[in-house]
Amino acid sequence: MNDAPERRLQERRLQERQLPERETSPGPLKAMSPGVVDYLFRQLVAGNPAEDIQWGREGVALSAQPPGAELARRLSECDLEALTPTELFHYVRAAQRLASWAESLREDAVARYCGAPAPESAGREPAEPGPARGIDK
Repeated sequence: MNDAPERRLQERRLQERQLPERETSPGPLKAMSPGVVDYLFRQLVAGNPAEDIQWGREGVALSAQPPGAELARRLSECDLEALTPTELFHYVRAAQRLASWAESLREDAVARYCGAPAPESAGREPAEPGPARGIDK
C-alpha cells in the first residue's frame, strides 16, 4: 500500500495546527546598546541608582500629577518606546487614574441627565431638550 497521500495529509494537519510565527518586535525589553550598559554599570558601581532621577527635579512626576487635562496632555505626549520599565509602570498607573477620573465625570453627568426634574418645573410638561451649548449641528 502507498502511505504517501496519508502522510502528506497528516503533515498538512500538523502545519495547520502550528502557531504562526511571532513578529520580532523587541517591545519594552529590547536590547540595550553597549554604551547604555556601560553607563548603567558605572552608575551601579558608584552607588547611584540605575534610573535617571534628574528629571524629577524638572517638574511634577506622572505619579504625582492630579488627574485632569494636564495629565491627559502629558500622557498623550509620552514616547512609550523611550520609557524604562519603571517609568512605563508609572505611566500605566497614571493612565488608570485618568480613566477612573473620566469615568466618574461620565457617571456624574449621566446621573444629572437621568435625575429627577428640578422642583420649580414640577407639574409642567417637560420641554424637549435643545442642543448642548457650544455644539453646532
